[in-house]
Formats: sequence, C-alpha cells, structure tokens
Amino acid sequence: MEAALIIFALMMLVVVGLGAYLTVKAVGAAKRGVERTVNQARRTVEDTALKAKSFGQIGTAGALAQLRLDLRASLRATRQALEDGARTDASLRESLGLFERLSEHGHELDEELKRLESEPDKSSLAERLPELRERTERITHAAESLRWAARDRARRFAEDDLTALSAEIEVESGALRDWSSRSNPLDDLTEPRQAPSGTGSSTPGPEAAALPPTAKPAPYPWQKAPRPEATT
Repeated sequence: MEAALIIFALMMLVVVGLGAYLTVKAVGAAKRGVERTVNQARRTVEDTALKAKSFGQIGTAGALAQLRLDLRASLRATRQALEDGARTDASLRESLGLFERLSEHGHELDEELKRLESEPDKSSLAERLPELRERTERITHAAESLRWAARDRARRFAEDDLTALSAEIEVESGALRDWSSRSNPLDDLTEPRQAPSGTGSSTPGPEAAALPPTAKPAPYPWQKAPRPEATT
C-alpha cells in the first residue's frame, strides 16, 4: 500500500512539473510574440514619422531623417535576404555573422542621428552632415553588397537546377519520341504470314495466308494467359 502511494505521489509530481514546464514555455512564447508585435509597431511608427520629416522639413532635419530611412531600409532588407537564404544555404550563416557586426555599427549611427535631430546648433550640425552621410553610405553599401551577393547566389543555384532539369526533360522527351526503332506489337498480328517454302506456289492464296483453326494470337503483356481448355 505504501509503495502504491509513493508511486502515485511521484506520478503527481511528474504531472505537476510537466504542467509547470509547459506553462512557462507557453508564457515565454506568448511574451516573445507580444514583443515582436510591439517592436514591429514601434518600427512602423518611427518609419512613418521619419518619412513625414524627410518630406515635410527642409535643411538638416530633413536630411537626417532621410539618412535614417536609408540606413534602416537597407539593413532591414539585407537581414531578410540573408535569413531567407540561410534556411536552404548553410554557407550564408557566416554572412549573417558579418551582418550582425555591421548591424551594430548601423544601430550606433541610427542612435546618433536620432540624437542630432534635436540639436539646436544647426550650423555645427550642417558641418557634420557630410561626414554623417559618408558613414551612412559606407554601411548601406556594405549591406547592399551582402544582400545582392546572397540574391545572386540563390539565382545561380536556381539557374543551375533549372539547367539540369531541362537536360533531363530533353532526354526523357527524346526517349518518348523514339518510336521509329520500336516495332508496333499490332504489326505482328496484322501482317500476313508467308507460306512455307517448297509448297510449289510462290504466291499463297487466301487459304494459305489464313491462320490455322487452332492457332491463337499471343496475349498482350498486360493480359492474363488464357486458361487451358479442359479435355474429356
């Protein structure tokens, strides 16, 4: 009795522990989903505000907003291209590591540009603008280089696969059209038989060309062999 109670208690502990583990996992997954949604919403709001500033403001404020838009759009597109390609091409994982390092520089620059939007000294900001534009272009150029290399690699793989598939299809199509070297099985049934040599007649008549009463055509390969007739 005591052994049964101990086993029952252990089973209850396992069930409770498993339930707690699954609950924690579910809460963690829900939390990550909420965080992704919040981050996506925040990025959308920020991008919309930056677009409004780049079009609605002139001078350094509009230039800074446009630099941030270019930087964020380039890094976002590169990340998406590398992550999509890495699912089927393991060699792109190293490229993702390089992109993460580049992304850190991009994040630092984006934060700096964001702080400078509220800079009251517009003359000093105008002097720094060429340097900020040059840094942005260096990061976006590096990101574009990774992105287009990944896309070219994926396109090359697709072209090679299509070329190999087209060659296989051409071979199969040629085999399907090669009916000239194969005899039609119906020809053996419809072709008149030649009379045996030495019958004294070179031109057999209809009676000689006809099949003997007991002869029957051979069955097709997909037909069952006829059952032998019962003898009495």
